[in-house]
Amino acid sequence: MRLPVRFISKQWLTLADFPLFYYIKYMEQYAITGMSCAACVARVEKAVSKVEGVSACSVSLLTNSMSVEGTAARDQIIQAVENAGYGAKELGGAKRTGASGERQGKNAIGSHSSSSISEKEEMLRDRETPVLKRRFMWSFGFLLVLMYISMGHMMFGFPLPPFLNGNHIAMGLAQLLLAAIVMVINQKFFISGTKALLNRAPNMDTLVALGSGVSFAYSVFVLFEMTWAQAAGDNAGVLRAMDNFYFEGAAMIVTLITVGKLLEAISKGRTTDALKSLMKLAPKTATVIVEDGTEKTVSIEDVRAGDVFVVKPGESIPVDGVVLEGSSAVNESALTGESIPVDKAAGDSVSAATVNQSGFLRCRATRVGEDTTLSQIIQMVSDAASTKAPIAKVADKVSGIFVPAVILIAAVTTIVWLTVGESVGFALSRGIAVLVISCPCALGLATPVAIMVGNGLGAKNGILFKTAASLEAAGRTQIVALDKTGTITSGKPVVTDIIPVGMSETELLQTAFNLEAKSEHPLAKAITVRAGESGLVAQDVTDFSALPGNGLQATCGGKKIVGGSIAFIASQSAISDDMRAQGDALSEQGKTPLAFTADGKLIGLIAVADVITPDSVRAVQELHQMGLRVVMLTGDNERTAKAIGAQAGTDEVIAGVLPDGKEAVVRKLQAGATSSAHHNFVAMAGDGINDAPALTRADTGIAIGAGTDVAIDAADVVLMNSRLSDVAAAIRLSRATLRNIHQNLFWAFFYNIILIPVAAGAYYKAFGLALNPMLGAAAMSLSSFCVVMNALRLNLAKIKNADGKAQRDVPQTTAQSESNNMEKNMTKTLKVDGMMCNHCEMHVKKALEAIDGVSEAVANHEKGEVVVTLTADVPQDAFAKAVTDAGYTFVG
Repeated sequence: MRLPVRFISKQWLTLADFPLFYYIKYMEQYAITGMSCAACVARVEKAVSKVEGVSACSVSLLTNSMSVEGTAARDQIIQAVENAGYGAKELGGAKRTGASGERQGKNAIGSHSSSSISEKEEMLRDRETPVLKRRFMWSFGFLLVLMYISMGHMMFGFPLPPFLNGNHIAMGLAQLLLAAIVMVINQKFFISGTKALLNRAPNMDTLVALGSGVSFAYSVFVLFEMTWAQAAGDNAGVLRAMDNFYFEGAAMIVTLITVGKLLEAISKGRTTDALKSLMKLAPKTATVIVEDGTEKTVSIEDVRAGDVFVVKPGESIPVDGVVLEGSSAVNESALTGESIPVDKAAGDSVSAATVNQSGFLRCRATRVGEDTTLSQIIQMVSDAASTKAPIAKVADKVSGIFVPAVILIAAVTTIVWLTVGESVGFALSRGIAVLVISCPCALGLATPVAIMVGNGLGAKNGILFKTAASLEAAGRTQIVALDKTGTITSGKPVVTDIIPVGMSETELLQTAFNLEAKSEHPLAKAITVRAGESGLVAQDVTDFSALPGNGLQATCGGKKIVGGSIAFIASQSAISDDMRAQGDALSEQGKTPLAFTADGKLIGLIAVADVITPDSVRAVQELHQMGLRVVMLTGDNERTAKAIGAQAGTDEVIAGVLPDGKEAVVRKLQAGATSSAHHNFVAMAGDGINDAPALTRADTGIAIGAGTDVAIDAADVVLMNSRLSDVAAAIRLSRATLRNIHQNLFWAFFYNIILIPVAAGAYYKAFGLALNPMLGAAAMSLSSFCVVMNALRLNLAKIKNADGKAQRDVPQTTAQSESNNMEKNMTKTLKVDGMMCNHCEMHVKKALEAIDGVSEAVANHEKGEVVVTLTADVPQDAFAKAVTDAGYTFVG
């Protein structure tokens, strides 16, 4: 069962005639200041979670924001943050009603309240980078002078000014002053670190402040020792003291950490580029029609629902609305990722931030401000970034104890080296190196930066994840359950075959059109639509009536026209064996044949079907290439369902499922056939009201954007483009994000596990390996930068299909689709016996991917199959040997 999603449906927004759910979020958002690492995040979350009435709290280091769920007063929440040593400012809260200020119940319908787009833009505005640039430039300038005096002269004999040359006390004082200036420039580390330490919540700044401060304090002590030695005439003691100065180390540590923070700030800013670009799409003005009928340009904040506005060619549509007059092609790529413009005419819906490309449009505003589709997409992406993925819990737990543990390790390191007889300077160097090389930031950023980039990439491609948990869960999918109607098929019956008897196709269609024009039945509508496309006009009929047994009759042109199912018509008129056979053949293909008679004589058959979308075959093939099992669920009869399933290429068809039965089917798929203890990760894609329970039960519920509000509300993922192929894209994106998170976490843990012992001098006795504190500071600076840069690689991920290119909905036959995919991917399916579990799958996968020419192998132990993707031709013997050597049986 997936984690509960804390969003509920309120009302509907439209985008090109389909709705995007509009939810109330029961999480108040705050901007948090003063955080520097994962330990800060843990501290704030812990402090706020203790406030009475807070049921959930999530803090994002990436966006410096906090989301709080519960009934606690805002003042109490802000006070808790401030008591923890940080700052907090409310950005916007959940809707509260009544004098008591209670939040609305979860089924209430009310107005949405959240921070405005301008507030969000302000929150994401990069304030850090300019400040850090200035700090670095000033620090670097003074550090260069300090390094010239301390190392240039001492190590390389660079000349000094006369007042310093030979005057060791003056040189020491100059180093002290220069180091102090650099430390004052970077005083933020010391202020923040000291506050955190006093609040018993040490953070990364505490480590930096301790490392730099101890270096400086020890150097000041050595400077006093030097004055005592000089007063005693001990020139050798003076020279020894010169060698023990760590002023340059104290300054270098804070300067290098500032460099790391600068690089981190720049790269972190890039992770929110997708969200910022969405915000920049919001138009600033609108041209509205005022009372006297003239046009007036007003601020977008002044537009109200019901206002009439005009959009000229080349202008962005300012708010969501409906076209009153005019026609045009509108580019909706900003919201859906589709570059092909959509034709709009009177009665069609338009959305804010889309671009009018050709004609003049006069529209009425229906959704304004934060009610627009654009605002809701921005809200969803930012909310998803503010939530936490379950995989982040490990890092959060470690971060909570990381800094105190590092301080303890540094103290123990110093004491141990002093105990074994090393000098104070050496022992302190080892302790300081431990302090400055340890990086809790990398741990804290490992998950949120990947989630932010993944969500942004999804939004660009019309794939919206509601939470970080849903982004993580989608990647673990093993089985994809697809609803038939509206998901695999278009959901709208169309005429597929016209078989006349004794007349032309046009004559048969005209006769059927005359009869069906007065009916509201979906099958009748399919015939009327086809007739309209053929340019036919319905003729007047009389004595129209609906007959028991699914039939219609009327009189037209003096003839009695009757239409209905073959079984119904057979009870009224004679039908030849040949026509019955053709009707049966159409039924076998999942079509519904309708028979028509004129004055009791059969005049032909018209087949109507809910046909599969051109995108469905390719989508199922892509899911298969990813090693996923595809199951189709439908309430249709078994014959129709199997016909559709065969056309789409699904692995299994479950027909005759009642509306409340889909949830049970999903539960059964999750349980698996092998063991009740085994859990299959199931994604369910659907669009109808009856899909909602199954979407909720599934590990990942995926709603097709053109679906009902209930389905979209119950889902974890919303596909804006209403394309089934985006299911594969969503799973592919989730897998790429999960891989990225695993890489980040591995780097963060590996870095600390390997380098802390090195910094402590664990390998000094055996290999003479000791790390200079300045090198430790440089390594710490680069660690979090590497994590963020790795997350940015997600922007290069190819998620649209197997070769990474977005394809248009071009109709293809199954054979054409298979041929195209084989050319692009060179895939083969191998039959392998002996695989019993996921571990077996991994063994076989590893064995096959070791073969030259195999780029990927996806094993499925339940089906006994392995799908291999090839970059070159591989002989069957190579597959057989690899599988056999791994301990399994190669069937073929």
